[in-house]
Amino acid sequence: MAAPNRRKRKTEKNTPPPPPPWIIAARAAEDKKALDLRILDLQGLASFTDYFVICSGANPRQIQAIADEVERRLAEQGRKPLGIEGYEHAEWVLVDYGEFLVHIFSEAARA
Repeated sequence: MAAPNRRKRKTEKNTPPPPPPWIIAARAAEDKKALDLRILDLQGLASFTDYFVICSGANPRQIQAIADEVERRLAEQGRKPLGIEGYEHAEWVLVDYGEFLVHIFSEAARA
């Protein structure tokens, strides 16, 4: 009697798709201990972007570290910002990714 035809099945890992980029940005900010983190869904409300990621840092060094980590994490996903403003003074850093904006404020600037 012939041996049964046994095919080896390729096992595909059911890896979930990566989170949306604004979530990646928020998680990067969290990892750098950002304060009062919020994501605002502006779809249908604003014509210039779909989401704001808003957070604060305790000092200029932390604000810059948050901006750097957001940029690094999104670069891993092949995304580069369209522009970055306010990085040197670090009172209010704006990182523009087109479909979403990341605002990183000093506590005084956000008050």
